Amino acid sequence: MADLPTKNTPKYSVWHHFILLPAAFIIAAYGVRRYLHVAGDDSEISRLWFSVMVLGVVGLGVLLLLRQHYALKLQDRLIRLEVRQRYFEVTGQSFRPLEKQLALKQILSLRFAGDAELAALAQATVGQNLTPKDIQGRITDFQFDTMRV
Repeated sequence: MADLPTKNTPKYSVWHHFILLPAAFIIAAYGVRRYLHVAGDDSEISRLWFSVMVLGVVGLGVLLLLRQHYALKLQDRLIRLEVRQRYFEVTGQSFRPLEKQLALKQILSLRFAGDAELAALAQATVGQNLTPKDIQGRITDFQFDTMRV
């Protein structure tokens, strides 16, 4: 059987994975190496390499922290799917028509509602345009999320 192309190939951000991250790593490593050779000198070249080293290390750190941002975006998508599934299980109806009228923060707040109050609270949120704080204030059966990244 021939291998068929799949749509589930890994996704890469060219700028992040192949340009910025390697460049920041190289600049940080080279800056540290060069600075260690001139450390202790009170010269302009010493200050220059110190600046390059600091910029490289900070840039590398920012790019590594960007991974946390990716994880949170993915988690938001999963929470949206969870609320869709729970709403369907409780009501037998699709959540998508309501979802189009809700902001992501409202959906994220609805996930804390227990199954018994999810449908009514989702309808109230759409009808009254409740804020996330108002949604959480109306929840009586609070389902805590201890697995948030």
